[in-house]
Amino acid sequence: MPPSSSPPKPSSTTTPGPLPIRPSSSVILLSPTNQILLLHRVAKSSSFASAHVFPGGNLSSFHEGDYYPLPEGEELHVDSEAYRLAAVRETFEESGILLARRKNGGGKGEGEMLELSEEELEEGRKVVFGDKVRFGEWLDSKGGVADIENLHPFTRWITPANQRRRFTTQMYLYMLPLLSPTSPLPQGQSQTTSLVQTPTHDGGIEHTSAIFSPASTWLSQASAGDIILYPPQFYLLTLIARFLPPQPSNYAEQRENLLTFLRRVPTSSVPHPTSNIPWAEKVMSPEVVGAFAKATGKSYGAGRVILGLAKPGRELLGVGSKRGGDVERVVLVDFRREEVEETKEVEERDAEGKVVGVRKVMTRTAVRVPRDLEVVERGEALKAVAEEQGVQKGKKKEGSKL
Repeated sequence: MPPSSSPPKPSSTTTPGPLPIRPSSSVILLSPTNQILLLHRVAKSSSFASAHVFPGGNLSSFHEGDYYPLPEGEELHVDSEAYRLAAVRETFEESGILLARRKNGGGKGEGEMLELSEEELEEGRKVVFGDKVRFGEWLDSKGGVADIENLHPFTRWITPANQRRRFTTQMYLYMLPLLSPTSPLPQGQSQTTSLVQTPTHDGGIEHTSAIFSPASTWLSQASAGDIILYPPQFYLLTLIARFLPPQPSNYAEQRENLLTFLRRVPTSSVPHPTSNIPWAEKVMSPEVVGAFAKATGKSYGAGRVILGLAKPGRELLGVGSKRGGDVERVVLVDFRREEVEETKEVEERDAEGKVVGVRKVMTRTAVRVPRDLEVVERGEALKAVAEEQGVQKGKKKEGSKL
């Protein structure tokens, strides 16, 4: 899911208009034991460099060409079959997991999942990623159809208008079939292993790993600085983590509770038009609504900015109360410039060009990364900023008297 990889900046009055925007899709994929799939992006990626992300990517005029030209205006930012097909295709290209069912399985969204051999899946990834054959045609040749009916819309994210690379990203939730509604993990089964389709990275083209792990584990690793999560991913994982505890449990009940949450309105306790917008239709375009001063030691803000999520972005500001985000929560984040390490495998060839071995090469890349993320109540964060600013003003007045 590619919103901006850097913090939003205050809008400029001289900006003639927002930069072109790219439609994209992303999937929060649940394993049979309700773990979440994240992919580790390469350090030189043009968006979310070195971060852990949900599978997803841009719509393609080649693969989703039947829906081109895409709608313009506010209709571009609405869930549609084109976004859903792209979500299934990108998940397959990036992780090797195929969200498809057999064509003769009955009604839409029903029937058995399409099962293919590892060889068929890998060959399919190559030809689809390389635009050698359209994804829908390849699926049809295997007797399958994309399982778009079981994609649950779960927010849309629009990159702020002043960013160089802009996206309108439709997020979905998809739940791989349960092996048994109440079955705990088999003895010896790792918490980071899929029980049906095993995710694999794409050979280092865009990602270096693809792993299922509990939502709470991903959040803990990000808080410890072990992995990089950007605000949209951190925010969404925070929302769903409370419904998906890592302990073995009734997985079917967990899923039903999560789906009930997605359908429920109002979505917050704050009286506001956005509270009546269901999660499937919420649109968020992060904006800086406050900032804490740099501080030595631990403090509530400690130099973090406050990203508000209530507004839908410049493209949708004129649609009134129909589109909007989350007025109750904000994300605290400190964007820092860091060097990240990455290990690459480089083929060694002889004089005739034949591969004779593989060696590992360590590279370092400087990227701007989000650290110290936290999802808190908007009112709490803004109150803390106001109190901090009041203290600072008081100190300045005292200093002027001396």
